[in-house]
Amino acid sequence: MSTVPTPSCLAGPGARPDARPCVRARLARVLAGRVVRRVPVRVESPGGAVLGWPDRAAAPDGVPVLQIVRPRAFFARLGHAPKIGFGEAYMAGDWRPAPGVDLGVALRPFAASITHAVPAWMQRLRGLVEERLPAHQRNTLHGARRNIQAHYDLSNDLFAAFLDPSLTYSSALFDDDRPLAGQGLEEAQLRKVDAALDAAGVGPGTRLLEIGTGWGTLALRAAERGAHVTTLTLSDEQARLARERVAAAGLTERVDVRLQDYREAAGTFDAVVSIEMIEAVGEEYWPTYFAAIDRLLAPGGTAVVQSILMAHDRYLATRRSFSWIQKYIFPGGIIPSTRAIEQATVAHTSLRVVGSRHFGASYAETLRRWRAQFDAAWPQVRELGFDETFRRMWEFYLAYSESGFATGYLDVAQLRLRRVTG
Repeated sequence: MSTVPTPSCLAGPGARPDARPCVRARLARVLAGRVVRRVPVRVESPGGAVLGWPDRAAAPDGVPVLQIVRPRAFFARLGHAPKIGFGEAYMAGDWRPAPGVDLGVALRPFAASITHAVPAWMQRLRGLVEERLPAHQRNTLHGARRNIQAHYDLSNDLFAAFLDPSLTYSSALFDDDRPLAGQGLEEAQLRKVDAALDAAGVGPGTRLLEIGTGWGTLALRAAERGAHVTTLTLSDEQARLARERVAAAGLTERVDVRLQDYREAAGTFDAVVSIEMIEAVGEEYWPTYFAAIDRLLAPGGTAVVQSILMAHDRYLATRRSFSWIQKYIFPGGIIPSTRAIEQATVAHTSLRVVGSRHFGASYAETLRRWRAQFDAAWPQVRELGFDETFRRMWEFYLAYSESGFATGYLDVAQLRLRRVTG
């Protein structure tokens, strides 16, 4: 069962329906009004109060409408956890998009306005109210395994319910020269996998190390090219299913699925590929991660790291804070910037970024399709034992992420790295 914390002013005697909001909730209501005036949205409350565009008919076309269902609880959550409370309020049912408004569309104005929606004087107060990353989420050898398993070991059946048949849980790569409607998600996922393998020069006889197995699709694709693959994961569920898929394909002699941390890997490899694994490494361990790739890569070899990215100034502004995504979806995770990756490789390795391929718009479309499939598959997901709070949590996660890529706040790229000497 999924749970949402209850702010202290909503617990105990103060939980009476007629109780006055706590000071933090009253302050949150005032500050939210100032923020919403900078964001093209309209926020409606049950009593008729409106934040943003006061006249719905006068609002510009495309301005989404959000409805606050339980104002007291909504503002209490914002007041007690400004960066986390908005998502928790959705999980608890305290707000919703208005009928006919898609959740992803409703969140886009916030993602597009994130750099200027909060006035500068309010941003300077951020350190007083934001939570910090809990010590137990650090990606030590033990902590990394716990963090990975908290997400990826939820249930293979859960992921199979909304992923494409290849079970690929990272951005697809759609063809910009063709209509999206004519491109299947599995086709686009395999295009992404092939692009990474091509960039790494994987072919017959290549000794390939994959850091982050997923459910085995890249390893299988590489083995079908004639490569010999060692693939690492910390997820028991992923390892089990990946091994089953490898065996079913008759590729056991070419693919070795290991339940192993990248820091413990040994050997020499012609190519290293890591698809959206770096986000789970943690900033503290980026030097160790890239040093491991450097150590394991054979002379003349190539590494390809696919990473979600954000602008460097946003990375610097958010790197020390604790977000809703870290609390509920990816414990211990942090999204880097290209510059942060370049700084880590220059300072700690002989590797350099020598090429990149960006495709953030493809990730927005990937997430849109995942969310649509998750909604359609909810009856069978519910049968796995997941409750309504989990459903809202997962919807918010997918829509929140989609809005980031759709507005350009987030990007994704395959970065090609080679060793530089002299």
